[in-house]
Amino acid sequence: MPKRTKPQSEGTPLRIIPLGGVGEIGKNMYVFEYGDDIVVIDCGLMFPDEEMFGIDLVIPDITYLKERRANVKAFIITHAHEDHVGALPYVLPEFPGVPVYASKLARGLLGNKVKEHKLHNNPLVPLEPGDEIQIGPFGVAPFRIGHSIPDAMGIALRTPVGVVVHTGDFKFDHTPVDGRLSDFHILARFGEEGVICLLSDSTRAENPGYTPSERTVGEAFREIMEPLDGRVIVATFASNIARVQQVLDAAETFGRKVTVIGRSMEQNFRIATDLGYLTHAPGMIVPKDRLNEIPDDKLVICTTGAQGEPMAGLARMANRDHRFVEIKTGDTVIVSASPIPGNEEYVSRTIDNLFKAGANVFYHTIKRAHVSGHASQEELKLMLGLTKPKHFIPIHGEFRMQVQHGRLAIETGVEPENVFIIENGQPIEFLADGTARRATPVTAGYVFVDGLSVGDVGEIVLRDRRALANDGMFMIVVTVDKQTGSVIGRPEIITRGFIHGAEHDRVIEQALERVIKSVETPGDHISEIALLKTQIKEGVSRFLYEQTKRRPMVFPVVVEV
Repeated sequence: MPKRTKPQSEGTPLRIIPLGGVGEIGKNMYVFEYGDDIVVIDCGLMFPDEEMFGIDLVIPDITYLKERRANVKAFIITHAHEDHVGALPYVLPEFPGVPVYASKLARGLLGNKVKEHKLHNNPLVPLEPGDEIQIGPFGVAPFRIGHSIPDAMGIALRTPVGVVVHTGDFKFDHTPVDGRLSDFHILARFGEEGVICLLSDSTRAENPGYTPSERTVGEAFREIMEPLDGRVIVATFASNIARVQQVLDAAETFGRKVTVIGRSMEQNFRIATDLGYLTHAPGMIVPKDRLNEIPDDKLVICTTGAQGEPMAGLARMANRDHRFVEIKTGDTVIVSASPIPGNEEYVSRTIDNLFKAGANVFYHTIKRAHVSGHASQEELKLMLGLTKPKHFIPIHGEFRMQVQHGRLAIETGVEPENVFIIENGQPIEFLADGTARRATPVTAGYVFVDGLSVGDVGEIVLRDRRALANDGMFMIVVTVDKQTGSVIGRPEIITRGFIHGAEHDRVIEQALERVIKSVETPGDHISEIALLKTQIKEGVSRFLYEQTKRRPMVFPVVVEV
């Protein structure tokens, strides 16, 4: 344990500010600030919902950190899932030289990202459970916790106002696949010393009881595979290293070889194997370009695409668009994941296509070939009981989950006024006398990544994209005489995503008449061009709504000749 920092009597508060990860699942980022020193725990992304047309990723708004660039001393990573590390390539360039502290596996997986994005200014520094380091006024003590990726950690911060415990993503798995148990004794020790605030994972705060052990998934894999004489295809997250190990173990039980398919899955498999986190018998892994040499009853394919992502391995197989695998009758597909909220439609479509292609599919509502990596209510209460926090901030969950977690905290003895259910950008300040208060909110929100563009696409662009997707576009091209401002020839109308057929022709003809009426009055062309566009837009928009009850985006284009 780091040496204790004696609480100070002066009035400098510890500020805890979530820039992402509360009121949502994803883009986890928590700022801990004392005086002129800041450490940041996690730096994750969120995948876009169906309303975010064309957006690839969503990352936190780091305006607050950029304004205090010189104060940021470290990024500390709890584990290597994308919702905790995926924003680092977009954030680190703003903080040259600031180190990233992470465990062995997280450093291995992050090293790949660093290379891809050509980031060379931020050292990856080892930080393992049981280590004790000092970063400015913060004593950092990581502790081991169970999750769906090896080396997951929680972080305890010893600060001048007391100990803060951040659980990271966790569950209490008493039979973990890698045999490494959560550090219950360290959590209990913190509880005895006194924890000023606990920040705890709320993902399954609505679920009673306990989350089943990851080991039960291996049993489900064996149960499904045993009677089969065709190929088995397992889809899961590329970063779920424990799940991939279960696939390897089950395949070995039945004398099957394994092929790994999917760019991210292949990368992570190679890194985790090199670092010793994945083990398998020699000769068991078959390159994807040789999988057709293996009999169907001796092959397991492990791939990405459990969330129905259109470009991932499983969806391409389902759509008969995969270079190496074509689904056929006799194949068995195991979708080893639950749909992330917002992805249900993609997952259902992929499963339907797999059935159409002749496969038999086991998915989340049919067979428990997946368990969550997050704690249910009894485990959350155990975490609260071990750490005995004075104050409590439920994190990593949608708002209703945070509320339920807050109620659990009150049941376990936290005073109701000491439970802070907050939104992104809401600082909580902790003082040396043990009190806490809300402070003025800071800038926090979504930054959209669209191709190579980071932050250039905002709400206005998204609103326009939604309008185009809902009602299409209606462009009117009018040619006017540059000298007189009078209209030359007949206006032209171009539509996309509006209406089609005979109805289209009738509406277009009437709209042309409306346009001609709008522009019949000539005037001083310098002042009238803007007025002309406004007249056309308002007149045509009104007419189209009257005729079709739709509101396409109307673009008047005035060409001067």
